[in-house]
Amino acid sequence: MKDTSMSSVQKHPSISKGRIQAFLQEGHWEDVNINSVLYDARVGAEPYVRMEAWSAPDQSRPGFAQAAQQTYSAISVGHTFGNSWATHWVRVRLRIPKEMEGRQVRFLFDPGCEAMVWTADGEPVQGITGGEKSFLHVDHILTNKATAADIGEERVLMYEVACNRLFGNGSFVIGPPEPSREFKLTQAELVVMNTQAWAMKMDMSILLDMYNTLPKSQSRAWEALHTANAMINVFDADDTKTIDAALAISNGFFAQKGGDANHQVFAIGNCHIDTAWLWPYDETKRKIARSWSTQVDYMDRYPEYKFAASQAQQFEWLRVLYPTLFKRVQDKVKTGQFIPIGGTWIEMDCNIPSGESLVRQFLLGQRFFQKHFAVRSDVFWLPDTFGYSSQLPQIVRLAGAKYFFTQKLSWNNINVFPHTTFRWIGLDGSDVLTHMAPANTYTSTAVAREVIESVGRHKDIAYTNESLYLYGNGDGGGGPLEAMLDRLERMKDVDGLPRIKHENPSNFYSHVEKTSKGLVSWKGELYLEFHRGTYTSQAKTKKFNRQCELLLRDVEMLSALAKVGAFGFEYPAMELERLWRIVCLNQFHDVIPGTSIGMVYEDTDRMYADVVASAAALKQNALVALFNNVSVDAVDAASGMLFVNTTMWPRTDVVAVGGLAHDGVQQFRKHDGAALVVAASVPGLATKAVGLDANANASADVVPVSVFTDSRGNVVLENLYVVARINTQGQLVSLWDKASEREVVADGQKANVFQLQEDMPILWDAWDIEIYSDEKKKSLPGSGVTIVDEGPLVASVGFEVAIGKQSTLRQVVSLSATSPRLDFACDVDWHENHKCLRVAFAWDIHSDVATYETQFGVERRPTHRNTSWDMAKFEVCAQRFADLSEYGYGVALLNDCKYGYSTLANTMCLTLLRSPKAPDENCDMGNHSFRYAVYPHKGAFDESDVLQEAYKFNVPLVSVPVDYSAVQASLSDVMAGLCLSGAPNVVLDTVKMAEDSPSCLVVRMYEAHGGHARASLATRLNVTAAEKTNILEENIEVLKIAPPTASSKGCKSIDIRFNPFEIVTVKLVIKQ
Repeated sequence: MKDTSMSSVQKHPSISKGRIQAFLQEGHWEDVNINSVLYDARVGAEPYVRMEAWSAPDQSRPGFAQAAQQTYSAISVGHTFGNSWATHWVRVRLRIPKEMEGRQVRFLFDPGCEAMVWTADGEPVQGITGGEKSFLHVDHILTNKATAADIGEERVLMYEVACNRLFGNGSFVIGPPEPSREFKLTQAELVVMNTQAWAMKMDMSILLDMYNTLPKSQSRAWEALHTANAMINVFDADDTKTIDAALAISNGFFAQKGGDANHQVFAIGNCHIDTAWLWPYDETKRKIARSWSTQVDYMDRYPEYKFAASQAQQFEWLRVLYPTLFKRVQDKVKTGQFIPIGGTWIEMDCNIPSGESLVRQFLLGQRFFQKHFAVRSDVFWLPDTFGYSSQLPQIVRLAGAKYFFTQKLSWNNINVFPHTTFRWIGLDGSDVLTHMAPANTYTSTAVAREVIESVGRHKDIAYTNESLYLYGNGDGGGGPLEAMLDRLERMKDVDGLPRIKHENPSNFYSHVEKTSKGLVSWKGELYLEFHRGTYTSQAKTKKFNRQCELLLRDVEMLSALAKVGAFGFEYPAMELERLWRIVCLNQFHDVIPGTSIGMVYEDTDRMYADVVASAAALKQNALVALFNNVSVDAVDAASGMLFVNTTMWPRTDVVAVGGLAHDGVQQFRKHDGAALVVAASVPGLATKAVGLDANANASADVVPVSVFTDSRGNVVLENLYVVARINTQGQLVSLWDKASEREVVADGQKANVFQLQEDMPILWDAWDIEIYSDEKKKSLPGSGVTIVDEGPLVASVGFEVAIGKQSTLRQVVSLSATSPRLDFACDVDWHENHKCLRVAFAWDIHSDVATYETQFGVERRPTHRNTSWDMAKFEVCAQRFADLSEYGYGVALLNDCKYGYSTLANTMCLTLLRSPKAPDENCDMGNHSFRYAVYPHKGAFDESDVLQEAYKFNVPLVSVPVDYSAVQASLSDVMAGLCLSGAPNVVLDTVKMAEDSPSCLVVRMYEAHGGHARASLATRLNVTAAEKTNILEENIEVLKIAPPTASSKGCKSIDIRFNPFEIVTVKLVIKQ
């Protein structure tokens, strides 16, 4: 009889598809479909399974040793664990029944949440993910083949139950955690799996996926449908031998191989554990152990399997907390199955951290990998960060890597990023081979649909026929499951699918380098058109980060100079590394962007307080070592102040000194009584002493600043450089530049205008500011404008702004006698709901681009919205400043802890505060203090000193109370050990001791404007050798040292050439 089943299937494909779906699904049909025969035996009652539990107090997380000593109480299936974040230990006693002899036996334990399996003697074995069908992993193999001796013998396992699911404890995906969540133990049974039935289910799932995904113009789609339908026809739930017949049918389909020219997928397992997000750091430490122990187990069972893990911090936690598991990981690194990747301390945000912070991420990460695994990653691995700085290619290269992986730009919400595999070219021209997985995720599940779509979505397939495929449950950890590995094995070489092989990502990139043809390039930043609110959310954390970055900068510089200055000073290398590790940890891409739950920020507040306290003490130690012969213990005993300038530029500042009450003080600040002292002409990287009596301070005389009210009721602040007029609403209505004889505020417009916007993103609350937010805003007028300080050194005006019904802002606008910079200090009591506070400045400047500081350079972005690509940058990130300049003139908007900017035409805005309610329902509620400043300047940005002024605004002079007569008699400037000259576009940013060479000083500089430069690094130190190094402090080239000459004032000098935006690190060998 003629077989007509094929044509029949083709005539009703949707019905056949529905039949296959019903055959696979759990629920109504599971007693007669494939799910009815998945297990040959299962038992969960006593005497085979007995359980008892102990609950740890509060939210403590006791380890195995402590848990093993506790008293346990009997429990059974149906028992509940709670509340959220609690820990419960379960002791399980198992006996294998006779009917399971000769078979592989597994124990299924589903607590409804996460757990770790431990052996009875305290070895971590594997992780458990319970309760969530999509991520379910509740089985543990007791024995691969139960022997007669195993039957009836008691086996003991310990389960460390963590009361959180893979994605925390929120009621929705980004919801704040529910404090009283409970989890039910739904399964605890010994089972024997019918491996043939599981294989049949897997084959049919692949076939259904192929039919759903392949074009219907391809015969393989129809063959897949026909094969699956035929398998159902031979299956009989009452006769498991029919499974063999079904598998014979699918084996025929899968035996048809693809050709050598098929697309090649390089598969790599991963679990992308967010170092903190919807759970705190302490839970991450357990997630790491749960996830990686599971993967190491799979490596034993699947020799071809390869797994990559990034973030040296996570390896360090494993090393300290789970030493035996860490040793197993080290062993698998040696076999090439466990692949440390990325080269950074954590997977950091790349918008908020400073350039030096990015350097330290690699310095800490690569050194850790080298020390503990004898490897160095050549792949910068950052799949989930919210935008990528244009200086990253250079930093990556200088860290010994040359490849880059991400996929995050697939999240763009306006434009589709046009490339998959390309060369990313940074600000300085450095390039890294970049690949963005065309599956558009790093948590693929190893199904046919995803690998097929990896071909169709590959935008550069004309140049290269390979792609990376990252699979495994992630974000909350977990990693690949056994079923994923089995599916990949089944699909590895099948007609209709791309070829698949397990491979180290480094080998993928190497292969692309060798075989690709004419890859395209992308120049500049990889701006993510999404998650723009992360420049602003959790303002306190961002402020702490900036404070710590700059504090550590000063500590390292002062400590290094004390070390090389022959003061017998011990450089605090270990403590500095500890502090940098904390700062870098908190730069994780869900922490510093402000997108974690509130518990995380309770932790970071404590951690930052630790950094600030320790760094302040280290700074004081260095100052004592440097200036002990002239300093005095108390400010009120000082006859002078020694001002230490840790920036490279000479500066004249008005410095506030608390606790100083001296007859020579010209002015005391009103709000806190601090004495105001002029620190005149303090040289760069040097010191200047100022006497506090009138005669000693005569050289610091300045033209006084004045304040008065004009005929229109505006308060006028005027000094030698500018005249600022502030109206009765606290808005800047005029800023007159005396030297340039021009008005800075646009005619008929205003500056310093506070705006309150509705801030209701579509989904990602703490993450997003949407473009439509600007359509619904209102200006907030101030009131109660009063004069605060009246000169002669500082004049200021204060006022209040009512924000909504519950929030208020108090601002003091000040002008010093020594600078054209206008400073704005804000104190905000913030209690809003889905509102965003911004401040706007309308300048009389015409330019198609604005200049924003990025790490080690600047980024120029459009001020118009001609194209969708321009429009997408309606909110952008900057470091310490943004500048709007035309030919001959410009204005910069500086900040001390804010990062979100926008510029449209002539109006520049700074985003100050947000009030999202998820995942932290109290995000940014409370008091905030911050500063910003306006700096008008002659010349366009590249001709200006904006960068220097931004440094000065963020890096105050260090004040040391001294005996002025002792200073005059004995102080040689111990700070004057270094001087950079000859290139105003070059910045000396960092001075530290070398990592592995206690007699070497490291100096890091960069070209800041985008031009070539030739600079001279001069020093009075006894330098015997100099090297240009990478950021890992490894030699690139030997530098020539010029001997001291009369013109060099007794200094040795090193001539250094810079390419545009080049980062240069120099190591100096010092003989003491």
